[in-house]
Amino acid sequence: MSAMLFARNPVHPTEPAPRVAPLPVEDMCPAWLATLSRIPGAGLKGDGFPRNVLGVIMHNGETFGPFLDYWVTCKLEMGLTVREQELVILRMGCLYRSDYVWKHHVPLGREFGVTEQEFQALRDAGYEGVFGAREHALLALTDELVEARTIRTAAWGDHRDALSARDLVDLVHLVSQYVFFALMNNAMQVQVEPALWDVPGIEA
Repeated sequence: MSAMLFARNPVHPTEPAPRVAPLPVEDMCPAWLATLSRIPGAGLKGDGFPRNVLGVIMHNGETFGPFLDYWVTCKLEMGLTVREQELVILRMGCLYRSDYVWKHHVPLGREFGVTEQEFQALRDAGYEGVFGAREHALLALTDELVEARTIRTAAWGDHRDALSARDLVDLVHLVSQYVFFALMNNAMQVQVEPALWDVPGIEA
């Protein structure tokens, strides 16, 4: 199973040095590997496995296992589709200027139907005419949650009817998870794995 999930990676010569060295993810216990194998799609497995950020989070093994279970369970049990989740996650990469998040989720976004026009719309926050009402609402409220730290009355009025109560709760869960990932990647200067070096970044 471990060979399917990850492979060893060298360090990118031009990125800032990692502030915390990732622990070897090959040392993950079987329960953690079993949790990770449940992630939907192929994008975060194999060459796309986020070994560097997970290796950093592993420095606290007491919290790592419960976090993995929460993260993967959310991906599987949210009312949001995988495509909808990927749109929100990609936008979070833009909002937090995290190429690590962006580059890991471009292949997964493609797997679940995100087009090049949609990738550019996510970079530019140009949702009108590109996404339908539901996806537009998810993205606009993602921007609102990050920029305003809440959902203000006007944004609520504009987009509330496109989403269910469960969708709104799930959206806050998802945004919160990727605040954590983006801040971890940015603050610890986590390096993008070599298999993703050629994936177009946020500034492409």
